[in-house]
Amino acid sequence: MKSLILSTVLIFAVTTPVWAADVTTITPPTERFLDIRSVTSDGGITAWFLEDHSVPAIAIEFAFAGAGASLDPQDKQGLARLASNTLDEGAADLDSQAFQKALTDHSITLRFDVGRDDFFGSLKSLTRHRDLATDLMAKALTSPRFDQDPIDRMKAANISRIKSQLSDPDWIAARIMNDVAFAGHPYAMNSGGTVSGFAAITADDLRNFTRISFARDNLLVAVAGDISEDELKPLLDKMFGALPEKSQIPPTADLTIQGANTITLFDKDVPQTSIQMMQGGIDRTDPDYHAAQVMNFILGSSGFGSRLTEEIREKRGLTYGIYSSMYQLDHVKALSVSTSTRNDKAGEVLGLIKTEWTKMRDEPVSADELKAAQDYLTGSMPLALTSTQGIAGLILGLRLDDLPIDYLDGITERYNAITVDDVSKVSKRLLTPDAMTTVIVGKPEGITPTTTRTDLPNVE
Repeated sequence: MKSLILSTVLIFAVTTPVWAADVTTITPPTERFLDIRSVTSDGGITAWFLEDHSVPAIAIEFAFAGAGASLDPQDKQGLARLASNTLDEGAADLDSQAFQKALTDHSITLRFDVGRDDFFGSLKSLTRHRDLATDLMAKALTSPRFDQDPIDRMKAANISRIKSQLSDPDWIAARIMNDVAFAGHPYAMNSGGTVSGFAAITADDLRNFTRISFARDNLLVAVAGDISEDELKPLLDKMFGALPEKSQIPPTADLTIQGANTITLFDKDVPQTSIQMMQGGIDRTDPDYHAAQVMNFILGSSGFGSRLTEEIREKRGLTYGIYSSMYQLDHVKALSVSTSTRNDKAGEVLGLIKTEWTKMRDEPVSADELKAAQDYLTGSMPLALTSTQGIAGLILGLRLDDLPIDYLDGITERYNAITVDDVSKVSKRLLTPDAMTTVIVGKPEGITPTTTRTDLPNVE
């Protein structure tokens, strides 16, 4: 299941920059982008929420920060994933069938998911069913049954998923990239679990995971929809008030991207070569982060219209798609690019990527490129407001990134204040075309690997 936090709405939240630079020349906004408020229940549970009575529905997005898959024991990879699969498979006096029937009969959507860093939950309900919906969620969080039948069913589904992925060159490249770039760190493990890991997990393991990971001190809650502040407060206590005060999550070290200036080959008899490249990124609290977002849009994140797509797909027809991405994990920041091409063109494509990386670093972007990036980034903001659940997800993204509650106010003006010089400055500082970690899967021509891998780590 795709992570709840990476919905279309929250992608916007994750990719909007932090405005830590001097903004004294920017006219302050006269209106709030969203009227997000903070509310604290009588029991001390805090939520950020947007009150909106236009649709008779409520959406709740929440996270247990730090309770992600990087906590999995090495020999039980998939523990957090299996917990996310089974929390809604029965709780308290309701077995799996009864619990799911209660959700379905009342059009309630309750889901759990996990990323590398955090554990997520999502609840959506019509207003008239919100008392039942929040009661079911409270039971799932505090009294999960973890009966053996649903555990076995979810184990089988996950193992089947892993085995099916073994035929996907792009997935193999990503798996090896994690092992190389994150070597020696919990991020190198398989957040989707391993075959032996799922087999080893017991119901007691799941209970222990929730016991140490779900607590009030690492809980972040966002709410949007048809509810008032006074109505929300008792629901917060009902859903989360019974959680322990403190989590027992061990600390995790920061890391830098490993494998700089290396090419790792995984030989596979397929007609196309998958290419993934990675280098260090930039923290969203950095004053240059917003300029880096514009740089990345021009370089490759925008798809059609980006430099990488124009040079490699449009002009030469060497790939169906190529994208660059900036992403933030709690303990590492990265800039990456991924694509695939015919085996006999792999060396040419790799060279073109490095050429565009170098050009972006050494030459200023054009005024037209800058304007197109600004127009898209500001014009896409309404995508964050298309649904109640999307708005709640956007708000949760702000909380996860430790951004202020009024962060979105004036965001258009801040994007439009970025200059060509700002983009040049961050490009020169950030881009390292000769020090990238590269993983190749296929039978590429024109590439000399520094290492050839025959094993696929953290799968079996």
